[in-house]
Amino acid sequence: MNTTTVNLFTGFLGVGKTTALRHLISQRPTNEKWAIIVNEFGEVGIDGAALSGDDMPVAEIAGGCLCCVAGPQLTATVANLLRRERPDRLLIEASGLAHAAGVIDELREKPLGDALAIGAVVTLVDPRQFISQDYLRQPLYRDQIALADVLVANKTDAADVPTLEAFRARAAQMFPPKALVAEVRQGQLDPAWLDVAARPQPRYRPAVAHGAHDAWSSEGWLFGPETEFDGERLVAFFDELPVRVPGLVRAKGVFRVLDSWVWLNWAEGQWGATQVAWRRDSRFELIAPRIDADAVSTALTACRTGKEAR
Repeated sequence: MNTTTVNLFTGFLGVGKTTALRHLISQRPTNEKWAIIVNEFGEVGIDGAALSGDDMPVAEIAGGCLCCVAGPQLTATVANLLRRERPDRLLIEASGLAHAAGVIDELREKPLGDALAIGAVVTLVDPRQFISQDYLRQPLYRDQIALADVLVANKTDAADVPTLEAFRARAAQMFPPKALVAEVRQGQLDPAWLDVAARPQPRYRPAVAHGAHDAWSSEGWLFGPETEFDGERLVAFFDELPVRVPGLVRAKGVFRVLDSWVWLNWAEGQWGATQVAWRRDSRFELIAPRIDADAVSTALTACRTGKEAR
C-alpha cells in the first residue's frame, strides 16, 4: 500500500503558518495531490477558508488543539481524508496553542501509522520572540521549537540585525540539531524543505568546537523513533559514564522511554533528566579525550527494551 507523507506545521499564535502554507500550496508539484487539515483553537474555523481551493481538499478541526480537546477527532479526520482523497502529501496546521508532540505520537500509532510516513516537522518562529526569555520560559513555546526538524524564522523583515544574529547563534546550539534552519519573509517556504528530515547514519561524528582542546574526540549514535529504552538501564548507563569514558567532558541524549521522550544531560560531574517534545529519533553524543566507541555502543544498545513501538 502506498503511504502518504505527512508534514506537521507548528508555531505560536500569529507567526504566519497559514500564509506559509498558502505559499507552499502555490508551488505544489503538478504531479502530486495534497490535502490539508487545519486545527484552530476557537469553535469557528477561519484558516481553512483561507487555504481552500477547487483542487485542494481541506478538513478542519476546531474547538480545541489536536493534542487535547480535539484529539479524538484526529484519527477519524485523517483516515477519512486518506480514504476519500488518497493524497501524496498531507499537511497539518496545528493550533498555535498546541503541544504538538502528541500529534506525532498519534500519527505513528496504528491504523494511521501503516498509511503514513512522517515527513519533516516545520516550526515557524518570530525571531524577536525566539530570543526573548519571556517566550523561552513557556513550556508550550519550547516544545514547539524542540519538535521541529525544520526551524524557520519568519517575519525577518521586522527584525533588526542583532536579533537575527542572536537567532542564528541560539538555533545553532540546539540539541538535537535541526535538519534545517532557515530565514524567510512573508512565509516564503521552499517545498523542498518538506523532505529534508533524512535520517543520518547510526554512528556519526557531531561537530565540536574544540578551541584549545583540539585533542577531544566526539561520537554520536542514532536510533529510529520506534526504538524503546529502559529507564532504569539508562540511569545506570549514565551513572557509569565517567568510569566507562575517562576524562568525559560532555554527554547528552534524547531517548524514547516507554511513551515518553527524555533529554539526559551530563556535564561537570552531574547529570539530569527532562521530558521533551522531540520525536524524530533517539540519539546520544559524547565528548571526551578518547572514546572506546565500540564499548559505548555495546553498553548503549543494552539499554534498549527489545520492543519496537510504532
